[in-house]
Formats: sequence, C-alpha cells, structure tokens
Amino acid sequence: MRKDCSNCHLVNRPDAKTCVRCDHSLNGPPTSAPRRRTGRGIPARIAVCVTVCAGLVIAFYVSLVFSARPLSIDQKYQVRQAIRLLRDKGFGREAMLLDNFTVYRSDDNWLNASVAKETAYAATNFPFQIMTLYPDFFTYPVDDVERAAILLHEAKHLEGWNEAEAYEFVWRSRQTLGWTRDGYAHSPVWQNVRIQTRNEAPLLFICVQKDFGDCTA
Repeated sequence: MRKDCSNCHLVNRPDAKTCVRCDHSLNGPPTSAPRRRTGRGIPARIAVCVTVCAGLVIAFYVSLVFSARPLSIDQKYQVRQAIRLLRDKGFGREAMLLDNFTVYRSDDNWLNASVAKETAYAATNFPFQIMTLYPDFFTYPVDDVERAAILLHEAKHLEGWNEAEAYEFVWRSRQTLGWTRDGYAHSPVWQNVRIQTRNEAPLLFICVQKDFGDCTA
C-alpha cells in the first residue's frame, strides 16, 4: 500500500499525513500500487515456446542427417533411374516425393543404429523424410524395376503408411510396375518380398488353388 498525493502525484510514505513536496493533505485512504500490464505477455510466451520447439525439431533433424553418410555418385544415379521408372509407370506422386522431398543416406543415423533390426534394403525416418539405403539395395536387385519396387514401398512409409499397408500396396502394384513372377521368380528380392508380404498382409495369400496362395496372381 502507498499514499499518492492527489495534488502533485508524489508517492509518500504510508504513515505520512501531508505530502512532503507540496504539503497537501494525505488523509484519504491509501491506494494500491497499480499492476504492470504485461501487454503482449501471453503471445510473447507462446512465440518463445514455438521458437524453442521448432529449434529442437530442427536440431534433431540435422543430427539425423549429419550422423550418416550420403550416397555416392553411382548410388545416386541408380536411385534417380529407379525414380524415373516409377514416374514412367504412373506413380507420379510417389516419384515426386522421392525426388524432391527425401534426403538419402547410405548407412544408419544414430536413431536407426539404436534400434535392433533385421537385414533390410532400406529404412525410412517418418516424418523427417530421411531414407537410408543399405548396401543390399544396390547389391541384390537385378535391375531398376526391383529397386523401384523397394523405393515404392519406402515412399508409402514417407506418406505415413505402416508396414502392412506398404507391402500390400507394392504387391498389388507389381503388374503395373512390370515386376512379375515370369521375369523375377528367381530373384532374391522377389522371393523375400513375397514372403514378407505374406507375413504382413496374410489375407492376400488365402487362395489355396493359386501358386503360393496368392489371391492377386
């Protein structure tokens, strides 16, 4: 509490009777000190919070990118050829995502390395659009078609699809892609993906009268 002089507005001691400056009577009740208005306090705090969160996300993303090695020139060329094939086969949206919004790495970043996993052709960090292409991606596919099939699977992960959805989409799209049993039955990629698809999407393989029980054949 304080006593403000109504004549000269000087702040006096609470027990003062008259103003020490103008000798005006201070017999009125003491007034409460006005609260400072924070003005844009709440919006400012929200802006700070958003800035800090954005900074943390950016730092996390940068750490993922720079904790793994980029692709070599030859590897980049093979990826571009596979993406071009996807575009030519009608998978334009997936090709655009792979071509323009994906960062490729040739080995595990610190996050992938911290998770135990089986041998894989590729891995995707959603929603950061970072894709790791392991040596098997460049070793076992017999041509651009098989590499395109793997990239198509990973593109669905970049869109937020789970494993079962991605496997089913690629398996149902194999005819459009030109990835058929007649040409690739002996390929290790074909055989592995077919088994993994059956494990992830078993309802596609319940037709006992067809080869491998594949209802989409």
